[in-house]
Amino acid sequence: MPRLRRLAAAVLSLAGLGLGHAAGAGEEPDLARWRPAFARPDAAPEPRANPTTPEKAALGRALFHDERLSGDGRTSCATCHQPELSFSDGVARRAGHDGEPLPRRTPPLWNLAWGLTFFWDGRAPTLEAQASGPIENPREMAGDLAAAAVRLRGDPGAIKAFEAAFPADPRISEAHVREALAAYQRTLVSPRTRFDDWVAGNEEALSAGERAGLALFVGKAGCVACHSGWRFTDEAFHDIGLPQATPDLGRGEALDLRPLDRAFKTPSLRERVWTAPYMHDGSVPTLEAAVDHYADGIVPRPTLSPDLPRGLTLSPEERAQLVAFLATLSSEDPPRPAPLPTAAATAGTEPIVAGATRIGQSGRRFAPGAVRIHAGETLTFVNDDTRTHQIRVDDPRMTYASGAQEPGDTLPLTFAEPGAFEVTCGVHPEMHLSVEVEAPPRH
Repeated sequence: MPRLRRLAAAVLSLAGLGLGHAAGAGEEPDLARWRPAFARPDAAPEPRANPTTPEKAALGRALFHDERLSGDGRTSCATCHQPELSFSDGVARRAGHDGEPLPRRTPPLWNLAWGLTFFWDGRAPTLEAQASGPIENPREMAGDLAAAAVRLRGDPGAIKAFEAAFPADPRISEAHVREALAAYQRTLVSPRTRFDDWVAGNEEALSAGERAGLALFVGKAGCVACHSGWRFTDEAFHDIGLPQATPDLGRGEALDLRPLDRAFKTPSLRERVWTAPYMHDGSVPTLEAAVDHYADGIVPRPTLSPDLPRGLTLSPEERAQLVAFLATLSSEDPPRPAPLPTAAATAGTEPIVAGATRIGQSGRRFAPGAVRIHAGETLTFVNDDTRTHQIRVDDPRMTYASGAQEPGDTLPLTFAEPGAFEVTCGVHPEMHLSVEVEAPPRH
C-alpha cells in the first residue's frame, strides 16, 4: 500500500471508525454535484506580457537554484523552497540571516499560475513582482538584483540561456531575471491525486471514510467556504482565530485596514501532507491539529472572518474522516510537478450591462460583473454582503483604494476619463468588475 494511503488508513483505524456512512447521516449524501467545482483545468494561465516558453522556464529553474542571486553567495530560492519538501522547508519559521526566526512560514509554490496576489499578506500583485521580494529582503537572501545581473553577465552560459529565453531582447536585466523566475514558478502544477480520479468519475478512488470526510468538508464543517475550487483556495484573506505568537497583522497592515488585522491568505490544500507544519506562522504541526483548531481552538475577536464556521462540533470520527479526505488531495509519494499547456489569461466573460451604475457585492461577487458607462459618471458600490470589502483600482491612469467598506456601506466611485478599467476587492481578490468608460455623449 502506498505511503499516503497507509497514513489515511491509519488515521481512520486509530479512531475505531465504522466507514459505511457519512458523518451525521444515515446515508452518504450525493456528492456528484461537487465534481465540476473541483475539476482540474486543461491549461495554465500566463500573462500576455510574459508568456511561458520552455527556454524561459528552464532559465527560471536554473536561477531558482542559483546562489549568485543572494548577497552572501550561499543562498538560493531553493534553499527555502526545497523541491524534495514540496517546495517548502519543513520548519515552522526559518531562521533569517540574523539568526532569529522569520515572521512567517515558507509557503509551498504549487499552482501559483492561478494566483491573484502573492505572499501571505497579498502585497505583491504578480509573480514577477513577488520574485524580487525574498531576493532583496535583508533577512532572507539579502541580495541585490542589479548586482546579481552584473555577475550573471560575466557567465557565458548565462548569456546563452538569456539569449534563448528572450530572443527579442537578450539582455541580462533585473526584469528578465524576475520574468524567468515567474515563468518557472508557473510550471509548478501539482500532479493528479486519487481525489482527481474521483472527480473524473471513479467512485472507487476514495474510500467510504474519505467520502464521508468530503461530505463534511462541503457540508457541516463548512471548509469549502474558503477552500474552494480545484486548488482549494478562494485567494482571499481571513482571520481564522489563531493565537497570536507574533504581532503580525497580515493583510490589515498591508492595506492599512484595521478590520483585516490578522487576516492572511487562504492557503491551497493541494499536496499539504508534504508541507507541514501549517498556517502562516507554522504554529499548527499536523493536519489533525488543523482540524482541531477549527473545532476547539478559535480565539474569539472582532476581526474573525465571517466565513469562519461558528460553534462547530466534530466528533473524533468526523475529525478523522476530514483528515483522511484532506490526505487524498496529496500524492501517494513525494510529488513532482505536472506542467500543463499554457494559455494567455483572459478577462472575464460577464455580459456587459450598459448604463448600470449600482454595483452589488453580495456573495463575494460584483453584480453586475461588467458595465459600460460614460466618463464623468459615478458607480455606487453597495455592500449588500455579510463581509468587509475594499474597493480598488490599480491602473496607471487611475489609482484608488477605499477604506474598509462594511456591510451596509455604500461607496461612490467616479471615472473621469475613457478607457477600460478593472475594479477588484482588496479582501477578496477573486471579485472583478470590468468597467468600460466611453467619452461623454455630444449634445
